[in-house]
Amino acid sequence: MRRLFLLAAAFALFLTTETKAQTYQNALGVRIGDYNGINFKTFTRSNNAWDLNLSFRSRNDIKRFRFTALYQIHNPIAEAPGLQWYYGGGGSIGSVKFRDDESDIFLSADGVLGLDYKFNGAPINLALDWRPRVELTPDTDITAGDIGLAIRFTF
Repeated sequence: MRRLFLLAAAFALFLTTETKAQTYQNALGVRIGDYNGINFKTFTRSNNAWDLNLSFRSRNDIKRFRFTALYQIHNPIAEAPGLQWYYGGGGSIGSVKFRDDESDIFLSADGVLGLDYKFNGAPINLALDWRPRVELTPDTDITAGDIGLAIRFTF
């Protein structure tokens, strides 16, 4: 997995040319993956953005609710207008409820690596990313994270 990540990052670096301004300022929609929920992205500079998620997950009688904030650095991909790759990091906080009705606080440090595409002439943006994380509570664990697809309207 680590080799695949390094290969993908190196490939994206070689495709990158000069930094250009983003093709949208804000985007609001949903992110679908291991955690499903509401997603909002806003650019603070031409290539820097905050990606905020309010998401839910229920699996094996364990229910999780989480808020994630990720700071992302975007880079255009040469000869692919509207397509950018990005990387960054941040964290998550939330709650986890176990099947025996016990609950606990969920806290993690998160990374992100992905692709972002803005359709030319349409207010639609897609993003596909991988989010590995280090869970800090309730149990400390390094996880492979999840892969998700964001579908957003831009404004």
